[in-house]
Amino acid sequence: MAIDDFRVHVSDDVLADLRDRLARTRYLRSPRPGWAGGLGGDELHTLVDGWLAFDWRAEEARLNAIEQHTVDVNGHRLHFARVRGTGAGPHTPLLLLHGWPSAYVEYLPLAALLRDAFDVVIPSLPGFVFSEALEPPLTRRAIAEALHGLMTGVLGFERYATFGGDIGGGASTWLGVDHPSSLVGLQLLSGPFPADGSPQSDAERDYLAALDAYDRLDGGYSEIMLTRPDTIAAALADSPAGLLAWIADKWHDWVDHENGGWERVLDSGILYTIATLYWVTDSIGTSFQQYYDYDQNPPRPPITAPVGVYLGREPGFAGFPRSLAERAAPGLREFVLAPAGGHFAGFEHPELAAEAVRRFHARLRDEV
Repeated sequence: MAIDDFRVHVSDDVLADLRDRLARTRYLRSPRPGWAGGLGGDELHTLVDGWLAFDWRAEEARLNAIEQHTVDVNGHRLHFARVRGTGAGPHTPLLLLHGWPSAYVEYLPLAALLRDAFDVVIPSLPGFVFSEALEPPLTRRAIAEALHGLMTGVLGFERYATFGGDIGGGASTWLGVDHPSSLVGLQLLSGPFPADGSPQSDAERDYLAALDAYDRLDGGYSEIMLTRPDTIAAALADSPAGLLAWIADKWHDWVDHENGGWERVLDSGILYTIATLYWVTDSIGTSFQQYYDYDQNPPRPPITAPVGVYLGREPGFAGFPRSLAERAAPGLREFVLAPAGGHFAGFEHPELAAEAVRRFHARLRDEV
């Protein structure tokens, strides 16, 4: 199976068109202050100004310093970055799996911290930036099969590990169900739910009630992507400022504000990198496919592969009971709350995430 080398390159014409559209942004006049009604007005104006000043060519060069490839997996192009292990090893193959609204670049800082002990593979999930979407339905299980094909059929690893949350975490859980003998272990930033989600204790009832209340405030984005993704995608594919607002709104909501997550995000330029990648690949619409197909995910059996939960400090998982994870994953080895970092904990605090990955794998080695 041919593995093609890949380099990021955006034409001058595409960049000029992007800057022209950004410069002509028509901003919302909102009576709501700050982020109360989402992202618009002055806050968005500040972010757009930052994007206009962003040096994409410098970022492109930084990305191209990383080994990257594309390969055909079951008839669809899959893109991945690889940070090979250094030194004598041994190096555990490790998949770092992003979610939405993100991209493979989220995990480059974490990969750099793990290369002494891990051979890191960071795919663009199907439908995201440089990876083609799979045929519908684009379920977590289908994503898992594509990733398993990459790791075993393409890269030739007999066993490997995973780390991630959100969509990547959901795909990891299916790898732990369908291919447990191939999984060294899977580490999740989000708590896994059992197929039978009915509460069995006061702690579970309290958490699910709190989650429902939070979703009523935060869930508008997902409701439209679950039901009318093409309508919002049409707007975002035409307006880069709108695209940036749609992405930045969720990063702002889901980072760990108490531990400086938002400031780290703004200082890093990650929002501009991700927004540029979505824009130049015209992939915001295909990134919605896994939302539209979400109801076609089958009930997931218990995860039998070794599982570690490194629970991010994002609002939707505040108070997540260990008992839910235990029912979802009989192979649960550890359940810890991240000391800092939310939905994007691997990016917000990569040094802490690296410590967590090392600790989990040391625990697995002690079991052998």
